[in-house]
Amino acid sequence: MEYLREFFDITVLYYNPNISSEPEYVKRLEEEVRLIGIYNDQVRAYRERGEQPEAQVITDNTGLIEVIRGDYEPQTFYEAVRGYEDCPEAGERCFICYEMRIREAYRVAAERGCDYACTTLTISPLKNAAKINEIGMKLEPEYAPVRWLPSDFKKKEGFKRSTELSAIYGLYRQNYCGCVFSRPLDKEVNDEDSNA
Repeated sequence: MEYLREFFDITVLYYNPNISSEPEYVKRLEEEVRLIGIYNDQVRAYRERGEQPEAQVITDNTGLIEVIRGDYEPQTFYEAVRGYEDCPEAGERCFICYEMRIREAYRVAAERGCDYACTTLTISPLKNAAKINEIGMKLEPEYAPVRWLPSDFKKKEGFKRSTELSAIYGLYRQNYCGCVFSRPLDKEVNDEDSNA
């Protein structure tokens, strides 16, 4: 968001049906909302002083980031990956999950008249950015005129910056993607204490 808001008006869809427990889903959503609230407060403070925040030099709207809260629908994830439960991490099951989430981002983007859709999934060094972008490009014709914005946000120290921002703002960082299949096996994951 920090980078994209320099170029785009942003609407964030929080949609993660893969997350295996509702408390974990809510905790991650609340952190997303909190961070966006911080960003929006920064923009408001600049505006109150009559200044233009550096991160809004191109866009000309309010500069505020909107959050759309997706429903918690784990059954959607389980139905989509049925038969792929034993796939290795970062394999076909994950690709199905990526597509399900990207498809929903496209649907919402089209419904709202957005120009582009993209995902923050590529910030993770554990996610296959090439495959994510391949899926995004494959779905683009179904949702035209919305276009896919190819990304690999972990590059150019993007992942490093995400950890710096987490430290600055005291953000919760989990140590697994959220699905039951990715939970660490060496210990029981406590959704209240799964900071990485």
